[in-house]
Amino acid sequence: MKNLFNRVFWAGLVLAALVSCKNSKALMPNISGKAGEVIVVIDRGDWEGNLGNAVRELLADECPYIVPREPMFTLSNVNPSGFGDLFKVHRNIIIFNINPQNRKELINYANDVWAKPQCVIQMDAFDSESAIAMLKENAPRIVSTIEQAERDRNIANAIRYENVGIGVAVKEMVGGSPHFPDGYRIRKNTGDFIWIAYDSSSILQDILVYKYPALGNEADFVMDNIIANRNAILKDNVPSTAEGSYMTTEESYLKPTIEYIKFRGRQFAQVRGWWDVHGGWMGGPFVLHAFYSPDAKEIIVLDAFVHAPGHDKRQLLRQVESIIYSFEWNKTEEES
Repeated sequence: MKNLFNRVFWAGLVLAALVSCKNSKALMPNISGKAGEVIVVIDRGDWEGNLGNAVRELLADECPYIVPREPMFTLSNVNPSGFGDLFKVHRNIIIFNINPQNRKELINYANDVWAKPQCVIQMDAFDSESAIAMLKENAPRIVSTIEQAERDRNIANAIRYENVGIGVAVKEMVGGSPHFPDGYRIRKNTGDFIWIAYDSSSILQDILVYKYPALGNEADFVMDNIIANRNAILKDNVPSTAEGSYMTTEESYLKPTIEYIKFRGRQFAQVRGWWDVHGGWMGGPFVLHAFYSPDAKEIIVLDAFVHAPGHDKRQLLRQVESIIYSFEWNKTEEES
């Protein structure tokens, strides 16, 4: 009886998805839910068992460099029988279709199935153990798919409410710019360094754009070289409140990490870490992108950081990270 219910339920789910895809996306409702939330559609028994543990280990793992600890995503379980219209418009959904009578095991990644802009991942597995194996095998793509969906929403908002004046200044300096939403302002511009701030009395969400001469070899994107240049430039340009204090990079107990990324035609080194103040007590997470200028004579850096004592920082950091991911080179006349 349970297998019959599962077959009917999933057949109806697929049919609903197909009908939704045929409808104009312009008629779709907007997504619901808070940023960073993911609904996991799975039987309660599996949610409370090994499969649920595997999902939490993957998606509720702690965000790097966020202190105190915050999960990467906030998860909510919905039983398949209760997965109705209220939940179908959520921003991020993972659906586990576990049935020994499935034709084959697979993962399907889809956008805007019941709402927009929506991310839906469906995993068809024969049993819970095979679902765990599939989850682990596909872990990097599952995480990156949801992360990028969150970034794309932030980027779309930044473009929709863009402060174009900031982009003009950044383009003049480096030949391209991220999209900065309203509320950001230029705090400092030296010609080689621009400090773009979105600050309140208790929260800083700032982005530094700077450049320095390239060496022209593989050392340009070695961690030590990126951090050494970062520290030298921040020492000269980002003072703190105490006399003689300045922003620097924590390299002892929270060492930075580096990753080399190709994203929508751009290649860059991405460094994550913890910034603090030499001679002071402030600190927080940062993420930067370092890449060549078009003529490869300079290294351009987009350096985003957050300071928010007493506040959750996951979404604050994700917002500024999304902005630097939105970087675009100036368009040529042919491209315009």
